[in-house]
Amino acid sequence: MTTAAYTSHLPANAGWLTRAEAWLDHKGKGAWIAATVLGFILFWPIGLGLLAYMIWSKRMFGKSCRSQTRHNTHAAWAAMKPSGNMAFDAYKAETLRRLEEEQGAFEDFLRRLREAKDKAEFDQFMDDREKRMKDVSEPAEA
Repeated sequence: MTTAAYTSHLPANAGWLTRAEAWLDHKGKGAWIAATVLGFILFWPIGLGLLAYMIWSKRMFGKSCRSQTRHNTHAAWAAMKPSGNMAFDAYKAETLRRLEEEQGAFEDFLRRLREAKDKAEFDQFMDDREKRMKDVSEPAEA
Protein backbone atom coordinates (compact mmCIF):
# COMPACT_ATOMS: atom_id res chain seq x y z
CA MET A 1 0.00 0.00 0.00
CA THR A 2 1.32 3.41 -0.87
CA THR A 3 1.67 6.49 1.25
CA ALA A 4 -1.12 8.11 -0.73
CA ALA A 5 -3.59 5.54 0.60
CA TYR A 6 -3.66 7.08 4.07
CA THR A 7 -2.62 10.65 3.28
CA SER A 8 -5.01 11.30 0.37
CA HIS A 9 -7.34 13.34 2.59
CA LEU A 10 -4.49 15.51 3.92
CA PRO A 11 -3.74 18.95 2.50
CA ALA A 12 -0.53 19.33 0.49
CA ASN A 13 1.10 21.45 3.19
CA ALA A 14 0.30 19.07 6.08
CA GLY A 15 2.96 19.03 8.76
CA TRP A 16 4.83 16.02 10.03
CA LEU A 17 2.55 15.68 13.08
CA THR A 18 -0.53 15.52 10.86
CA ARG A 19 1.15 12.98 8.59
CA ALA A 20 2.23 10.93 11.63
CA GLU A 21 -1.32 11.01 12.98
CA ALA A 22 -2.70 9.84 9.62
CA TRP A 23 -0.11 7.06 9.48
CA LEU A 24 -0.98 5.87 13.01
CA ASP A 25 -4.70 6.04 12.20
CA HIS A 26 -4.08 3.92 9.12
CA LYS A 27 -2.15 1.31 11.15
CA GLY A 28 -4.87 1.10 13.79
CA LYS A 29 -5.26 1.17 17.56
CA GLY A 30 -2.26 -1.11 18.10
CA ALA A 31 0.05 1.45 16.49
CA TRP A 32 -1.30 4.19 18.78
CA ILE A 33 -0.72 1.99 21.82
CA ALA A 34 2.79 1.08 20.66
CA ALA A 35 3.58 4.78 20.08
CA THR A 36 2.33 5.61 23.58
CA VAL A 37 4.41 2.87 25.19
CA LEU A 38 7.45 4.00 23.20
CA GLY A 39 6.76 7.56 24.32
CA PHE A 40 6.72 6.45 27.96
CA ILE A 41 10.00 4.59 27.45
CA LEU A 42 11.78 7.49 25.77
CA PHE A 43 10.47 10.38 27.90
CA TRP A 44 7.44 9.95 30.14
CA PRO A 45 5.74 13.30 29.30
CA ILE A 46 5.59 12.23 25.63
CA GLY A 47 3.82 9.02 26.57
CA LEU A 48 1.48 10.88 28.88
CA GLY A 49 0.70 13.40 26.14
CA LEU A 50 -0.05 10.66 23.62
CA LEU A 51 -2.26 8.86 26.13
CA ALA A 52 -4.17 12.05 26.90
CA TYR A 53 -4.56 12.75 23.18
CA MET A 54 -5.84 9.23 22.48
CA ILE A 55 -8.43 9.51 25.24
CA TRP A 56 -9.42 13.09 24.38
CA SER A 57 -9.82 12.34 20.65
CA LYS A 58 -11.69 9.11 21.41
CA ARG A 59 -9.13 7.02 19.55
CA MET A 60 -8.75 4.72 22.55
CA PHE A 61 -12.45 3.90 22.87
CA GLY A 62 -13.66 4.72 19.36
CA LYS A 63 -14.98 1.34 18.29
CA SER A 64 -16.85 -0.40 21.04
CA CYS A 65 -16.78 -4.16 21.38
CA ARG A 66 -20.48 -4.04 22.11
CA SER A 67 -21.33 -2.59 18.69
CA GLN A 68 -19.26 -5.31 17.00
CA THR A 69 -21.03 -8.01 19.04
CA ARG A 70 -24.41 -6.51 18.22
CA HIS A 71 -23.53 -6.58 14.51
CA ASN A 72 -22.40 -10.23 14.71
CA THR A 73 -25.58 -11.21 16.55
CA HIS A 74 -27.71 -9.48 13.93
CA ALA A 75 -25.84 -11.29 11.14
CA ALA A 76 -26.35 -14.64 12.88
CA TRP A 77 -30.10 -14.07 13.18
CA ALA A 78 -30.29 -12.94 9.56
CA ALA A 79 -28.59 -16.16 8.44
CA MET A 80 -31.13 -18.30 10.29
CA LYS A 81 -34.33 -16.73 8.94
CA PRO A 82 -35.94 -18.41 5.93
CA SER A 83 -35.26 -16.95 2.50
CA GLY A 84 -38.65 -17.75 1.03
CA ASN A 85 -37.21 -20.19 -1.50
CA MET A 86 -38.23 -23.67 -0.31
CA ALA A 87 -35.48 -25.49 -2.23
CA PHE A 88 -32.77 -23.21 -0.89
CA ASP A 89 -34.10 -23.42 2.67
CA ALA A 90 -34.11 -27.25 2.46
CA TYR A 91 -30.56 -27.20 1.11
CA LYS A 92 -29.46 -24.82 3.87
CA ALA A 93 -31.08 -26.97 6.58
CA GLU A 94 -29.45 -30.14 5.18
CA THR A 95 -26.05 -28.45 4.95
CA LEU A 96 -26.29 -27.12 8.52
CA ARG A 97 -27.32 -30.58 9.78
CA ARG A 98 -24.39 -32.19 7.95
CA LEU A 99 -21.95 -29.60 9.31
CA GLU A 100 -23.20 -30.19 12.86
CA GLU A 101 -22.66 -33.95 12.41
CA GLU A 102 -19.15 -33.35 11.06
CA GLN A 103 -18.41 -31.03 13.96
CA GLY A 104 -19.57 -33.69 16.43
CA ALA A 105 -17.46 -36.35 14.69
CA PHE A 106 -14.43 -34.05 14.75
CA GLU A 107 -14.91 -33.28 18.45
CA ASP A 108 -15.11 -37.04 19.14
CA PHE A 109 -11.91 -37.54 17.13
CA LEU A 110 -10.15 -34.83 19.15
CA ARG A 111 -11.38 -36.38 22.40
CA ARG A 112 -10.06 -39.82 21.37
CA LEU A 113 -6.79 -38.23 20.28
CA ARG A 114 -6.39 -36.49 23.67
CA GLU A 115 -7.22 -39.73 25.49
CA ALA A 116 -4.61 -41.65 23.45
CA LYS A 117 -2.01 -38.95 24.11
CA ASP A 118 -2.82 -38.92 27.82
CA LYS A 119 -2.58 -42.72 27.96
CA ALA A 120 0.77 -42.71 26.14
CA GLU A 121 2.15 -40.04 28.49
CA PHE A 122 0.88 -41.93 31.54
CA ASP A 123 2.36 -45.21 30.29
CA GLN A 124 5.71 -43.49 29.72
CA PHE A 125 5.55 -41.99 33.22
CA MET A 126 4.85 -45.40 34.72
CA ASP A 127 7.71 -47.00 32.71
CA ASP A 128 10.10 -44.25 33.83
CA ARG A 129 8.95 -44.64 37.43
CA GLU A 130 9.42 -48.40 37.30
CA LYS A 131 12.88 -47.92 35.78
CA ARG A 132 13.86 -45.44 38.54
CA MET A 133 12.59 -47.80 41.23
CA LYS A 134 14.61 -50.63 39.69
CA ASP A 135 17.74 -48.41 39.53
CA VAL A 136 17.33 -47.42 43.17
CA SER A 137 16.83 -51.00 44.36
CA GLU A 138 19.72 -52.53 42.37
CA PRO A 139 22.59 -50.68 44.18
CA ALA A 140 21.08 -51.64 47.52
CA GLU A 141 21.19 -55.32 46.58
CA ALA A 142 24.81 -55.22 45.32
